[in-house]
Amino acid sequence: MPGTIDDLIASIEVELEAAHKRQKKCGAEIQLILDKAQQDGRSNLSAEEDQRVAELFATRDQAKNDITGIENKLANANKIKAEEMEREAKQKESRATETRKPAYDKVARVGQEERTYRKDTDRHGKQFLMDVSRQFLFQDVEASARLARHMAEERVERAEYMQRAVGTGAFAGLTVPQYLTDMYAPATAALRPFADVCNRHPLPESGMSVEISRITTSSSADIQASQNTPVAEQNMDDTLLTVPVQTAAGQQTVSRQAIDRGSGIEDVTMQDLFNRVATRIDNTLINQATTGLTNVAQATTYTDASPSGAELYPKILGAAAGVEANLLAMGRPTHAVMHSRRWYWLSSQMSSTWPMINWTGQPVQAAGTADSSSMYASGPRGVLPCGLEVIVDNNIATNLGAGTDEDELYVVPASECHLWEDDNAPLFIRAEQPHAASLGVLLVAYSYFAYTFGRYTNGTQKVSGTGLVQPTF
Repeated sequence: MPGTIDDLIASIEVELEAAHKRQKKCGAEIQLILDKAQQDGRSNLSAEEDQRVAELFATRDQAKNDITGIENKLANANKIKAEEMEREAKQKESRATETRKPAYDKVARVGQEERTYRKDTDRHGKQFLMDVSRQFLFQDVEASARLARHMAEERVERAEYMQRAVGTGAFAGLTVPQYLTDMYAPATAALRPFADVCNRHPLPESGMSVEISRITTSSSADIQASQNTPVAEQNMDDTLLTVPVQTAAGQQTVSRQAIDRGSGIEDVTMQDLFNRVATRIDNTLINQATTGLTNVAQATTYTDASPSGAELYPKILGAAAGVEANLLAMGRPTHAVMHSRRWYWLSSQMSSTWPMINWTGQPVQAAGTADSSSMYASGPRGVLPCGLEVIVDNNIATNLGAGTDEDELYVVPASECHLWEDDNAPLFIRAEQPHAASLGVLLVAYSYFAYTFGRYTNGTQKVSGTGLVQPTF
């Protein structure tokens, strides 16, 4: 489609500048050829130089003719612009008439329409939950209209997340207002401490899997045997790593009495549903069969009937060494993820010996530092002498081992703990009526995610064994 007159003038000016540059470049090259002949003490140019000079003169003359034509074209375009500006100025002129101005309430105005569910009018989401329940329980017309208007607003303001999350063909639902998701984020995040330090990626727009190309056979290099002999060759090969998109979901049955007459049900319902979804995502990352961290991480065994912090610490360093040996320059061990009971047990250990090497900023006579202001899942709880940040996560199992009383400690590179989800993506909620006979409405919340720790073999490590039995204090 044609652009504006300003666009046309801009393109002509660019064309004119290019013609000037061509003319100038030709002149400069001609001068360079003549200067070289002068420096060499030659009275004549070579045949190649004569031919090149002739070509440059021809190109320069053509550029000169082009400049004349372009300048005429630019002058005409500027003339058209001046005429347009004059016409627009006349159109803006107004003349006084005898027509009476319309009354204030007869004038149409354009403004911003307020959202259906807003933080200032529905702070805890009670109206939203009431509408969800009433729509499914009573087919309330007004509630249906408000929810429909809310979904239309979501499609306009969060279209990319709506498409990305519901495009998987799973099942439809109502989008929870963003301010409610934000309001409950601290409590939700408190139940997914490991997930929050993973390498986050946006969830793909569609499909039920994420595909990653993983190099399994690398190229090679070697010392050449002698001159003109073949050098080392090894063709690269890759394997497709397929990561499934999963759905974390939770449900809550709310009684009709609570819907009609309850006070504060929105806090309990929304908080509990959000917490369950967040917990399930984090728990899946750590404990899921085959692909969970506990099943992917390479084990360093710590066997001891009388475990101590001084004995456990070298095992942690051994796991960190394993991470670095397998990743090399592709990543480094960054976090030690452990259960809260393991963190407090380590903190309780007393020692009269200290590491030979401490990382920068670590006290010499200490086995690490702790952040006294840190709470559960509010970030790293402390730093070990080797520089690993400690993440406390109580989704780590405590019923492992032959005695079903062991936990595990994971050493991971955050860059290779991949988690696909949308930071601002909608959390969906829907209502069903399987408990209609008992005057109950079933609310279901769900969200989509995908994860992998398998880009590199043994890129994550763990410490496990009898040395991690239930600690005594």
